[in-house]
Amino acid sequence: MGQWRDMSPRAQTPLEPASTDPAAIRNFCIIAHIDHGKSTLADRMLQITGVVSDRDMRAQYLDRMDIERERGITIKSQAVRMPWALRELQGTAAAGTYALNMIDTPGHVDFTYEVSRSLAACEGAILLVDAAQGIEAQTLANLYLAMENDLEIIPVLNKIDLPAADPDKYSRELAQLIGGDPDDVLRVSGKTGMGVEALLDRVVEKIPAPVGVKDAPPRAMIFDSVYDAYRGVVTYVRMVDGQLNPRERIQMMSTRATHDILEIGVSSPEPSPSRGLGVGEVGYLITGVKDVRQSKVGDTVTSAAKPSTDPLPGYTDPLPMVFSGVYPIDGSDYPVLREALDKLKLSDAALQYEPETSVALGFGFRCGFLGLLHLEIITERLRREFDLDLITTAPSVPYQVTTEDRKTVTVTNPSEYPTGAKISEVLEPIVSASILAPKDYVGAIMELCQQRRGTMRSMDYLGEDRVELKYTLPLGEIVFDFFDQLKSRTQGYASLDYEPAGEAPGDLVKVDILLQGETVDAFSAIVHKDKAYAYGTMMATRLRELIPRQQFEVPIQAAIGARIIARENIRAMRKDVLAKCYGGDITRKRKLLEKQKEGKKRMKMVGRVEVPQEAFIAALSGDVESKDKAKK
Repeated sequence: MGQWRDMSPRAQTPLEPASTDPAAIRNFCIIAHIDHGKSTLADRMLQITGVVSDRDMRAQYLDRMDIERERGITIKSQAVRMPWALRELQGTAAAGTYALNMIDTPGHVDFTYEVSRSLAACEGAILLVDAAQGIEAQTLANLYLAMENDLEIIPVLNKIDLPAADPDKYSRELAQLIGGDPDDVLRVSGKTGMGVEALLDRVVEKIPAPVGVKDAPPRAMIFDSVYDAYRGVVTYVRMVDGQLNPRERIQMMSTRATHDILEIGVSSPEPSPSRGLGVGEVGYLITGVKDVRQSKVGDTVTSAAKPSTDPLPGYTDPLPMVFSGVYPIDGSDYPVLREALDKLKLSDAALQYEPETSVALGFGFRCGFLGLLHLEIITERLRREFDLDLITTAPSVPYQVTTEDRKTVTVTNPSEYPTGAKISEVLEPIVSASILAPKDYVGAIMELCQQRRGTMRSMDYLGEDRVELKYTLPLGEIVFDFFDQLKSRTQGYASLDYEPAGEAPGDLVKVDILLQGETVDAFSAIVHKDKAYAYGTMMATRLRELIPRQQFEVPIQAAIGARIIARENIRAMRKDVLAKCYGGDITRKRKLLEKQKEGKKRMKMVGRVEVPQEAFIAALSGDVESKDKAKK
């Protein structure tokens, strides 16, 4: 449990949540780009307010998953309650003790949905920017999100202790961006703690207190939930009206399911049970429910005895941008994978999945993700947390295919692409991309975007040396390695943000990979006509290296419909039938070779090519280590 020790002259004993006056509550979140020091600043706040003792403190305290700590990124939003004493009148805020509810949010574009839910639970946001790098594209996107929610924005420059920091330059940039005076931009160092106390004072002064009706029927918004193996579903809520108490019977307004509250409390930062939650408070509920589908993020919780009639406005469901098939290597793990995805769906509402069957890979799931990092993190969590061995197919995006008989099909998997019918039009998803980079790299970025069929919309200078390029790009062109290419061409300085911008017709074809005349659905892909030959050649070459030699010759072909566009051959393993001929007549040798040739031809007619599991993994991932294993 977290200990409320008096570590600072400003730290106070915990407030009693059930009786906290809404005027003494401040709900805020931190929005920042990856690696701008958001988690470090949260650590200093926890120490300065005294909710975590020196003995229990560790770096990235609120990042609970190993994968977050290893990569240095925040994946899950975490809510924590901190007491803070204001010594003297600051603006309209009177001196006294306040309860600060902070929600630490992710910074990567793939986790924008986590950020949007956190913003809905807050009245204000700290806009955190690295004093050595300035604002990045993804921070800009989250800032616009906060402005749409009418949040009070507090601009802050972090890492001012770095030798490369230029706080004056970036203060002007921030002030110009959000409107205001450069002197209003706070300067802090999350590492040393410099300026953090002044920031907490500013939070109390600037961020408005939550507004709600104390005597109305209770309404609480579920903004997050996690699954605990021992206690069931833990639901995180933001109270809007009324009050919820322990042992009270509650109702979920969308599903009409009713439960008893077994425990209610606040996170400070460990779970701390209380006598209830009132207007404006952020806390958690435990009802003992084990069914993960009964606690939907965005749902409204009310009292079963005197329920509210009006649910709170929920969240719009996120649209998956990237689709990939996830299959267990061992077919008997399919039920385990289903249960694992159910549990992950609870803590990650943006994940979408449905059952799917593949001839080559067996039973699995077609999963929808918000981006490539989201896909990578989910598959890594499935491997670590549930001990599953998985194959993921190449990422694809949803296409709308219209045939000549006016039928429209949504294709998320190349195997769903209509065959045997003439295609009149294929619509592919397009995105509106915003790229921020130093002006020296404009040429390299424009060249990359043109290669990926991009159309430039605008180019704006944000400062003396920083440019924002806006492009319209096909989503299928950026889901593979666009971000890696962008980083390598700009020496890591560019940042990317994108959002859906509808659909546009594209000249797209389905490339099938055939092994000995049979289509292997796992290797099929939908690509642009100009890149079909390159994809076919690449896959055929890769499979020739990966598939072990058979007793007969195996042709590997890439085809568009009935037209073969690339071919490679795996040579047959041959027994040396001439070993017993020492000299002798040439006709004897020829007869033996012809006999062997006939045998190989008969074998080829009945033989089937078995593709080893390692070859599938290596061909779909393209990594060198798997290729070596497949060869062995």
